[in-house]
Amino acid sequence: MRSHLLNDTTAEHYRRSVTAGVERVAAKLAATDRPFTGISVDELSPVVDAIDLDRPLGDASAALDELDRVYLRDAVYFHHPRYLGHLNCPVVIPAVLGEAVLSAVNSSLDTWDQSAGGTLIERRLIDWTAARIGLGPAADGIFTSGGTQSNLQALLLAREEAKSRPEHFTRLRIFTSECSHFSVQKSAKLLGLGPDSVVSVPVGQNKRMQTVALARALEQCVAEGDVPMAVVATAGTTDFGSIDPLPEIAALCDQYSTWMHVDAAYGCGLLASRERRHLLDGIEHADSVTVDYHKSFFQPVSSSAVLVRDRVTLRHATYHAEYLNPQRMAEERIPNQVDKSLQTTRRFDALKLWMTLRVMGADGIGELFDEVCDLAAEGWRLLTADPRFDVVVEPQLSTLVFRCIPASATAPAEIDRANLYARKALFASGEAVVAGTKVGGRQYLKFTLLNPETTARDIAAVLDLIAGHAEQYLGDSLDRAS
Repeated sequence: MRSHLLNDTTAEHYRRSVTAGVERVAAKLAATDRPFTGISVDELSPVVDAIDLDRPLGDASAALDELDRVYLRDAVYFHHPRYLGHLNCPVVIPAVLGEAVLSAVNSSLDTWDQSAGGTLIERRLIDWTAARIGLGPAADGIFTSGGTQSNLQALLLAREEAKSRPEHFTRLRIFTSECSHFSVQKSAKLLGLGPDSVVSVPVGQNKRMQTVALARALEQCVAEGDVPMAVVATAGTTDFGSIDPLPEIAALCDQYSTWMHVDAAYGCGLLASRERRHLLDGIEHADSVTVDYHKSFFQPVSSSAVLVRDRVTLRHATYHAEYLNPQRMAEERIPNQVDKSLQTTRRFDALKLWMTLRVMGADGIGELFDEVCDLAAEGWRLLTADPRFDVVVEPQLSTLVFRCIPASATAPAEIDRANLYARKALFASGEAVVAGTKVGGRQYLKFTLLNPETTARDIAAVLDLIAGHAEQYLGDSLDRAS
């Protein structure tokens, strides 16, 4: 079995095995003509369940053959131009190269003596991102597994830094828009705050937080003897891509001595944009910022970070263990990243972004993100001109929320069912993948455009497919009713 360990004696075996895997994936990518095969859970589950994991195949080629049947053949491929579903991006080749390197070397980014240069590369990228945001010379941060973890750590710091923190956390309040990510509520629960700790602030027709409503909510909070712990502004909501009014929110946070966190998991791609960077004006006032490079920087999952204005606040995540990062190491200025992180063992995910910047440059990333934002604007024009569809809001980023309004449907509930059916039928066909959500209690569909290879022609074709499925559903319903 030692022949399977990666070391100096098996380097050639490693090269052959990985090359074979790369060739399989490359062939699959080249031959993929739709984002999904349409296979159902009931069809695929027995295939996976039938595999006896206690009887190894003993051969990488045979394992790859089997993997094709249980995974590669039926995977959802985000690189296909008609994948328009969730916040999943096609990935850039330099980042995939970085992924291959980091997996093989397998550095752990918790301590210097497990990573060496990996630690310095991650720190350099944190400094680079903080400078792009404009957080100032005292900024710092850490790579995380994703936006949910980044938001959790930011709110942990906010809780510990809360002014006049009460004895009981039940008096602490977090303010965020009604369109913000669910991880805000999840974080509040994990941090031991009360069920009423998250205050939902209304949004306007543009789906951006109403600062007048926020000001009123903060004033009421203080009047009731509660403590405004944090305001979470969103720079790119999951459903609408809307960006909250950051300068106005920053002013209110300053007025109430409240921690300002900006969830820019989606909108962080604007940091690399030469055309749209101004949309993030005000983010430089934040106390903490979430960025997801694996969304709008076209990186493989996972690649995220949380940045803070004042590196001292990261002490709330610091614990020392003699067997890992004793206090003396900090005194000797040995850079152990675990001193800032909620995780201990941690992948060298920063290498993917490093390789991307060194090959493509930030402008290259920004150009790709600008392309999908331009595409969303074109999609908006298509939808507003098409009487078959109702579109909710003009996009700031690259998301379109809409629904089909079939000519033969009149009841709102019937329209809801037709849109639900259209999404499911489209997924089952494998021809395209779209997402769904609810707006005002009604069922809507969603295009999340993160692929520069997607065209307006693709959007128009998918809209025709959706309308066809919706009309088919209504026709079938009439047949059944008669």
